[in-house]
Amino acid sequence: MYSRSALQQYQQVNAHAQVSEASPHRLIQMLQAGALDRIAQAQGAMSRGQTEMKGMLIGKAIDIIGGLREGLNLEAGGELAANYDRLYDYMARRLIEANRKNDVRILEEVAGLMRELKAGWDGIASQLTK
Repeated sequence: MYSRSALQQYQQVNAHAQVSEASPHRLIQMLQAGALDRIAQAQGAMSRGQTEMKGMLIGKAIDIIGGLREGLNLEAGGELAANYDRLYDYMARRLIEANRKNDVRILEEVAGLMRELKAGWDGIASQLTK
């Protein structure tokens, strides 16, 4: 057990270090990746019949999406930010439905949407480094 605890502690310290050094753009990428990870983990828990774990992981994905949504500047971002806001709201509602209905297809739908968003953000990152 000690090695698992030490590994978790290292991962937590490493994650905090990455966050403290990250640009706002990189933070969004990290949040998107975190949401995708939680959704994938929830899919696994769902397939194993681990109801409590599934609910916890979906809740974490919803929290991450909420963080992405809170980071939007609706005044400065105009129509684009409003579209992101509506999409994040839709994704969170669909995750709630996936949890309630125990429906892996809804998790796959939301993961697909998040992958699409992440691909766009990843493309922006390559433009920023040129």
